[in-house]
This record gives sequence, structure tokens and C-alpha cells, in this order.
Amino acid sequence: MSEFRTPHGVHLGRRSLVRIVGAVGVAAVAGGALAACTSDERSDSGAATSGGESAPEPTIVTSVAADEQVPVDHLVRVEAQGGRLAAVTVTTAEGTEVPGEMLEDGLSWAATALLDPGTTYSLRASARGEGGGEATAEVSFSTVELSLDEQTYPSIAPLADEEVGVGMPVVVAFDLPVVDRASFERHMSVTSEPAQPGSWHWYDDHQVRWRPDTYWQPGTTVTVDVAVNGVPAGGGIYGQESRTVTFRVGRSVIHRVDAATHTMTTLIDGVEARRMPISAGKPGFETRSGVKVVMEKFRTKTMDAATTGISPDDPEYYNIEDVEYALRVTNSGEFLHAAPWSSGSQGVANVSHGCVGMATPDAAWVYENTRRGDVVEVTGTDRRMTLENGFGDWNATPEEYAAGSAL
Repeated sequence: MSEFRTPHGVHLGRRSLVRIVGAVGVAAVAGGALAACTSDERSDSGAATSGGESAPEPTIVTSVAADEQVPVDHLVRVEAQGGRLAAVTVTTAEGTEVPGEMLEDGLSWAATALLDPGTTYSLRASARGEGGGEATAEVSFSTVELSLDEQTYPSIAPLADEEVGVGMPVVVAFDLPVVDRASFERHMSVTSEPAQPGSWHWYDDHQVRWRPDTYWQPGTTVTVDVAVNGVPAGGGIYGQESRTVTFRVGRSVIHRVDAATHTMTTLIDGVEARRMPISAGKPGFETRSGVKVVMEKFRTKTMDAATTGISPDDPEYYNIEDVEYALRVTNSGEFLHAAPWSSGSQGVANVSHGCVGMATPDAAWVYENTRRGDVVEVTGTDRRMTLENGFGDWNATPEEYAAGSAL
């Protein structure tokens, strides 16, 4: 066996393998064999063949040795020589089993998941020989310890079982940097029912997102699998935990803001549900044109201009408490919200500092009919939205977005 290929396409060069030879009741023989190096010798014992020649006893070869400490990114492998594997299990002391697959019709077995740090495992394998003989092997080994400073943890949005809008990207954030982005991306997937093509896009070493080529289809069920436990992130850091999250896409809600005509039209499942007068950003504070996605909802929100970089001694400074029905759409401070103080300008002029303000009844309706991930499409200004400003993922073509993949 020159190499193993796992179901995930990971190629593993041949490591120094431990060879275990024996028939039924082989424990003592196996114990002695574990200390030996791999060789091409075969046992001379075995059942006689029809031609009078003795058939070799089966041999079990493992990629770990008794009492060995192995790195967490090691994929355990087992091979049968002179026979075929009957069963292989790798378990922790608590009984948690490492998943794996039989390959080559029983000639070999390969783990399909990496290992946890600082954990003791028991490997048990059995094989049947070509001449009827049997062999068993039992190996106890452990993995190296890793501190929290050597492990990066993935946080995933949306949350499990959350219902989101059609514009919601998948967001995976890591608390420690992922330098080897390609290594991690090979172990991450997004699947949906119905299936929709899309791509990962790395924003930096701490965050990667996935979006479909077009808005999600309403009613889609999405599963995010971040199987990075033990995967090298580079710089001596490894994935801390594998996580799987499933969420659902609700109905299509798209708010179309036209800053030039001072109106907002809401479409629900493609049908116009409400048209409202609004006031957008005034000159110097223009509302960004492009595609935005609702990030958060606040029944009331204090809006302090200092959070956008405006000093309290600036004539443009403001601090308004208890702003009602606020929907955040950018990191830079743009919201959709109730703005009763600008009622005389709504539908007529843009007077805000970048937010979209509307009458309180309209804002209440928008708030009640909007969830995280719903879309806000803005036109009518020369100030452009960017990918990095909130969930700005849709401000790129599918080809431009896919260029941010590490693969």
C-alpha cells in the first residue's frame, strides 16, 4: 500500500506502519509485533492449501503503535495483508467512535475524521486470511495535548434552526487566524435542498462566507458542515471542533429603496406589499447604493453619531435615544428605522445621516415583516456599497465572489 485516499480526497503518504501477525488467540504475538518495524516477512504458519503448501496467516498493519503519541491531524489507517479486514473500531475511553470506511473490498480501512487532542484511543481490528486463519489486533494510543492558544474555534451564522431571509450568507468566524485557508476550505461544505450553486469567499484569516450565485430560493433547507476538528490551520494552530448547523430560508422579502424618488417598496414573494415615503442620506452622508442584508433587529435603539466617527463637538453630531423599529444593514451605521422628526421631508427630500427614515406606522410594519437575512436594494446615489460593510456579499458577481475562494 503506497498511499491511502480518504473519502474526502485527502492523500496520505505511507507512514511507518505497525505489523501484527497471528491467528486466533494472537494477543501475545501481537504485543510483540508492535515493537517491531514494518518488514516484508510473512509468517510461515497457516492452514495447508489443496496443493499441500501452507497458506500465510493474515497480517494486520496499523498506522499507530502501542502507547504512541500522534498528532491530531493524523488519519488512522489499517491494512490487511494475506487476508481481508473483518472489523475495525477506534474509540475513546468514553466510547466515542472515530468514523471510518472499509476500502478496497476490505484490504484496508481509513478514518474519515481526525482526532481530539489529549485523548486516549483504543484501536481494535480483526482479519480473516486467505487460508481460513484469523488475526486480531488491539492498540492503545493517545494524541498530543493542545492549549487553547493552539486551537481555533468556528462560530457559524445563521444559528441552528433559524429561519432567515433569501439574502442571508453563511458566515463562519474563527477566533484564531486560519493561515492555511485551503486546508480548512477542503473540510467545509454547504448543501441545500433544493440544491443551489455557490462559493466560499475569504474576507481575512478570521472570516469566510458562503453565498449562492443568486438569492436563496424561499423554503430552502441549508446544512453547513465545518469539519475542521484537528485540521492544521497553519502557524501551529489546529481546528478545535467540527460543527454542523442546519437552518431554513423563509419567504422572499425585498425592500427596494429609491433615494432619488424618496420611496421604499417592499416585495413579498415577488408581489408588491407596501410602498412608503422615506428620507435617505443627505449630501455628504449619502445612503450607500447597492445590495444590503438585514443584520439585526432592535425594537428600540440609541443612535449615537460618535459610533460613526462624528465628534460630539461637530455640528452634525446627534444622540437620539429609543429610536423605534431599527433594522441594521451595515457595519458603518446604516439602519432602516422610524424617524418621526423628519416626517415633513419623507417622500420629498433626503435629510438623514445615511439611514432610511420613515413614518412610525410604516417602520412598525417593516419591522414586523422583516427577519435577519432579508434584502434591502438601494438605488439613486453615487455612493457604493462594499462587500465588507455588513453582509455586503451580493455586491459582487458570482465570478468575483468565487475569486475569494482559497481553492
